[in-house]
Amino acid sequence: MAKTLFQKVWDAHAVTQLPNGQSQLFIGTHLIHEVTSPQAFGMLRDLGLPVKYPHRTFATVDHIVPTNEIQEPYSDPIAQEMIEALRKNTKDYGIRFFDTNTGQQGIVHMVGPEQGITQPGTTIACGDSHTATHGAFGAIAFGIGTTQVRDVLATQTLALNPLKVRRIEVNGKLKPGVYAKDVILHIIRALGVNGGIGFAYEYAGSTFDNFSLEERMTVCNMSIEGGARCGYVNPDDKTFEYIKGRPFAPQAADWDASVTRWKSFASDSGCKYDDIKVYQAEDIRPTVTWGITPGQAIFIDEKMPALETLNAADRLTAEDAYKHMKLTPNTPIKGTKIDVAFLGSCTNGRISDLREVAKYLKGHKVKSSVKAIVVPGSMLTSIQAQKEGLDKIFIEAGFEWRGAGCSMCLAMNPDKLVGDQLCASSSNRNFKGRQGSQTGRTILMSPLMVAAAAITGEVTDAREVFQV
Repeated sequence: MAKTLFQKVWDAHAVTQLPNGQSQLFIGTHLIHEVTSPQAFGMLRDLGLPVKYPHRTFATVDHIVPTNEIQEPYSDPIAQEMIEALRKNTKDYGIRFFDTNTGQQGIVHMVGPEQGITQPGTTIACGDSHTATHGAFGAIAFGIGTTQVRDVLATQTLALNPLKVRRIEVNGKLKPGVYAKDVILHIIRALGVNGGIGFAYEYAGSTFDNFSLEERMTVCNMSIEGGARCGYVNPDDKTFEYIKGRPFAPQAADWDASVTRWKSFASDSGCKYDDIKVYQAEDIRPTVTWGITPGQAIFIDEKMPALETLNAADRLTAEDAYKHMKLTPNTPIKGTKIDVAFLGSCTNGRISDLREVAKYLKGHKVKSSVKAIVVPGSMLTSIQAQKEGLDKIFIEAGFEWRGAGCSMCLAMNPDKLVGDQLCASSSNRNFKGRQGSQTGRTILMSPLMVAAAAITGEVTDAREVFQV
């Protein structure tokens, strides 16, 4: 019987069906960081349990690490305590740790792919909601909570409910100035932030076929923002080429056998989906959020929705959003003044993002009223960017060049909004308080749109600023 990749991976990792209807699923790879793991290790110690398969768990530090400090101890004693706890736990249990002194530290969803740890046809779990990022490689990747982190450490399994599968096709070629970030914001806008509940999203179509692995990661990363449990793209030759030669990739004779196995996990022709949605790439324009959920989004040349055009539930959320964002219904988002520009995160802090912005940024200057920071998502990305001279382009334009980490995406570090500052952000969430201030405001957009906002001091169309 023809099967989807999701069904194949699920079946290959199902240990047993539990009495409550859930599957006990074997987790091939477990990724951990400093925020959701300390309590899990504490529970293991309380129970006197070892880590079942230490070689299947990999750790890094990302959420709390400051991007403007190198020397320890950090000025934030809690951050210092958390990184020291992770060092102790990984040492005590024999877990590989990509620490800040390795040159390989970074956001967990970037470290996995960079190291070749993320591979097709496997299950991946991490105590972070954006674990869906790894689905770009044809893996089924779940974000989990602290007690589930404990369960994976102790048993290498999780109890999970099976999911339906929605195929989301995007076909055609994106117009200049339109990026993967615009694609996923458009999808979430169309299907809603709750539209994916109970689903795995399979992204497909000629647009995804032509996307690089980093572009696919951007889309899969935000699957959770659309309510989906995970999102993935079927593996292809681009996938295998990306993985080949990386430290944890199969080597020598094992390589060909691994590629053959990975190919077998791709969804079969004629397989059944629970739902199919189809979009045309040519219809998508640069997209920005205006509210307090990623689904509250519009094209840059549209007006924000009038309240009377919304259903009752959406109207209530919109009223709250307009009040918080200090915006007015039925007016353009374009021209909205910004205070901060943030370029980074596990959504858009990769080398391809930095290259694309740097290509257009030369000769431009950040507006004097704007604080602009660029935060590479990993040390390897930062090193590569500096080799290419990208850091100099950003610095000359007036951006602050920071160290690797999550930074202002969630502000569990010194990078925070102050008061009601408005931030043009390449990250993934615009919730109230997400960037460190309960009255702070966030507008999500692509990296090039962030750069355009930084230069003009307002939300604007990057195609016009950079003549894209």
